[in-house]
Amino acid sequence: STTEKPILLNNIADAEAFISSAEVAVIGFFQDPQSPEAEQFRLAAGQIPEVPFGLSSSAAVLSHYGASANTVALFRRVDNDRRDMDMNNRDVDAKKLTRFVRMNELRLVTEYDPVTAIGVMQSSLEFNLLLITDKMSPKHPERMRKFRAAAELYKGKILFILLDSNLKSNERVLSYFQLKKSQLPALAIFHTPDDEHDVLTPDEISIERVQDLCNRFLQ
Repeated sequence: STTEKPILLNNIADAEAFISSAEVAVIGFFQDPQSPEAEQFRLAAGQIPEVPFGLSSSAAVLSHYGASANTVALFRRVDNDRRDMDMNNRDVDAKKLTRFVRMNELRLVTEYDPVTAIGVMQSSLEFNLLLITDKMSPKHPERMRKFRAAAELYKGKILFILLDSNLKSNERVLSYFQLKKSQLPALAIFHTPDDEHDVLTPDEISIERVQDLCNRFLQ
């Protein structure tokens, strides 16, 4: 598509509106929007169509966000966090930038895989709730809808994670929670500092069941 990407952010109000309009937003702070670093930033933006990229060369915007020139910042709503990458380092290119975004783009519901695992481990949220399920199941879209609705209620408190039971790399998670595939779908809530966890194998996923498990565990 020929949509304008990244979006130019000329003032603080533009930047704030841009960040608050998405689950994950990326801004490149460049004094010179035509620099080689900004060019690599544009290339990365083209490779990740589902994440909004903004670019600002406004001194007021850079100062407001405490960003030095040639810095890329990723803002995420799920844990109100920000991750920065310094583009002044000569070996930072579009490929490294794309990986940086992929690693850190935690969402209301983050699908767990070897790349997102890094961002999940580094999240400031100490509570993780996993929905362990078969993504190929005809019931999957409805389960996800309910899981997402529940995730909205615990934004900033619990990181909601989708774990596809079909992926070979996820089998050790099932064994960690002592789950068999015949018991799925399952909900597993986890407190990262001390490995304290609780597992629920409901017949079906509902917002009420998710809330009940979360509230009980948080207490």
